[in-house]
Amino acid sequence: MENLFQESGAKAREILIVEDSPTQAAQLQYILERHGFPVSVVANGGEALKVIAREKTALVISDIIMPEMDGYELCRRIKASEETRDIPVILLTSLSDTQDVIKGLACGADNFIIKPYEEDYLLARIGQIQDDQRHMRNADHPGVMEVQFAGEKYSLSSDRRQIVDFLLSTYETAIRRNRELIRARDELNASNDQLAVAIKELESFSYTVSHDLRSPLSNIHGLSQVLLEMLADRFDEECLGFIRTIYDEAQRMNQLINTLMNFSRIIGSELNPAMANLSEMANAIAANLRQRQPERRTTFRIANGITVNGDPRLLMVVMENLLSNAWKYTGKKEMPVIEFGMTKFDGTPAYFVRDNGAGFDMAMAGKLFVPFKRLHDKSEFTGFGIGLATVQRIIKRHGGRIWAEGEPDKGATFYFTLQ
Repeated sequence: MENLFQESGAKAREILIVEDSPTQAAQLQYILERHGFPVSVVANGGEALKVIAREKTALVISDIIMPEMDGYELCRRIKASEETRDIPVILLTSLSDTQDVIKGLACGADNFIIKPYEEDYLLARIGQIQDDQRHMRNADHPGVMEVQFAGEKYSLSSDRRQIVDFLLSTYETAIRRNRELIRARDELNASNDQLAVAIKELESFSYTVSHDLRSPLSNIHGLSQVLLEMLADRFDEECLGFIRTIYDEAQRMNQLINTLMNFSRIIGSELNPAMANLSEMANAIAANLRQRQPERRTTFRIANGITVNGDPRLLMVVMENLLSNAWKYTGKKEMPVIEFGMTKFDGTPAYFVRDNGAGFDMAMAGKLFVPFKRLHDKSEFTGFGIGLATVQRIIKRHGGRIWAEGEPDKGATFYFTLQ
């Protein structure tokens, strides 16, 4: 780039970088020197004023946020002096609020560049300032104009050309940022589309594998049953023990496959929103649990009239999993109590299932909704660790969230919200 800061036959004047970050200062210095500009660097506004007093610089590029003296105050002092007011100042910052732009104008800055910046954009701004310098050498110093913004008064001493350049550069930065956001949005949408395809393929693969495994497992399970029922008298007790283990494990694997297939089917199904009565669901599930184990004396406390908008079929899965979990983990309690109700968090309705069962350590809460992660030994409580993972995915698909609170041997409460 042609260096217009150099007088004919004279040594080129330096660009002064004022930046407290050594890394950013070094990066800016590298860019400018690579394009033929002599550069000096200082770490704060006080040092900058000393350099300018010794030798008039061609241009000051200053960060705004610095210790002791910020970029606004540095620019204000440069523009307040008769000897230095014609030194152009570019404010370099990560700030982008409208009030920051007004402050930049008020202190007399010539340009305003928002980090992170592109090299070509920075050089273009320097080129614009060089061009302005050629046109303004014979111009009179402008008067002061008072403006009010956000309840505060600012005195603008910049001339109209300087103000227009400043505002246009700010507007150009805003357009550039908007384009970057649009590009990032498009890339994110493309990634989301690819992720959605991958998830569907994975779900299809999982379903296919699970389905194909069922046939040989059914054969193993059936043949083991035949051996136990029809040929048991031909084996000793040790052999019968091995056969029973094969039978039980094949049955357990079949149940796991059924669970995985249901998980894939539920997560991949479309939402069909309608009015759903969670209280009625809870009562029906409680009646079914009592019917399965009539010997248990469990107290259910179910609030009436709780209705929501959501997919009734999927919300039934949520209620079944949460209430069945509460039923399972209160199995060793003498007086088990299971409660369903509604409360509010930050003004949003939250629904909960509470029990006084085994509970859990809150330090382990992060594992509650991870597939196949169990907080209790399978010898204590049966299950595969899929239920809560299923619940979480259904709640997320409804635009809500789920969380839990618990304490060992004192029970647990699961809360969930819906959009």
